[in-house]
Amino acid sequence: MSRVARPAILLACALALASPAFAESGGPRSWIAGDWSLTLGAAGFVAPRYQGADALAFNAVPMISLGRAGKREIFSSRNDNISIALFENQMFRAGPVGKILFERSDNDRDLRGLGTVRWGGEVGGFVDIFPASWLRLRTEVRQGFRAHSGVVADFNVDAFHDLRPDLRISAGPRLSMATSSYYRAYFGVNPAQSAASGLAVYRPDGGVRAIGFGGALTWKATDKITTSLFAEYSRLLGPAASSSLVKQRGSANQFTIGASATYRFDFSL
Repeated sequence: MSRVARPAILLACALALASPAFAESGGPRSWIAGDWSLTLGAAGFVAPRYQGADALAFNAVPMISLGRAGKREIFSSRNDNISIALFENQMFRAGPVGKILFERSDNDRDLRGLGTVRWGGEVGGFVDIFPASWLRLRTEVRQGFRAHSGVVADFNVDAFHDLRPDLRISAGPRLSMATSSYYRAYFGVNPAQSAASGLAVYRPDGGVRAIGFGGALTWKATDKITTSLFAEYSRLLGPAASSSLVKQRGSANQFTIGASATYRFDFSL
């Protein structure tokens, strides 16, 4: 099993065990009984070397989603983090969500003197709302641990349309916010780091991190295999854009382009 896949699957299992159904003393079997779908996959993409960088590098992340199987296919996006839908109907889905944060090393020439940001994660909850059959609104709010101790909130809107039964186009705006602890980990520069790196001292507050727009072309190769091409642009704002790391060595303009593939496993409990 790959270094990326192992922590992703462990996190998905942890989220499942943390659900209210497993915490109840009576009748968890009645809650989990039924038809379920587990979607596993990965996305490979070219994106900034680090948040705020003006140079690109290749990255890969896991894609994991677990929810009750239904007659309708649920829209998903590569922006969605690892999630489990505990409550869902035709217009609403909600449950726990998690994100893996990989280490940011200071071996990069732009980051020398800033120290390494440890690997860690974010755990919280998500809500999907479908106000129309062609529109999804998703909110994720996550608490960081180990890498940072801040709170991050992402808001994504996606309109989608089937060009043909196996080909879908989707696009929409994105907004991200965070508290000061998050920015201090990834964008802050304390006096010691300033002396070692040559960057100006910067102690950020919380606020809006970025706004952007993304789109995807998704091909359903088979009933269970789905592939996608995607692209996204975001503009760093507020505490992120004001960082001396971004101003002196990076760029507020962030571009991402890549592809993903997933496989759906259907099972009953």
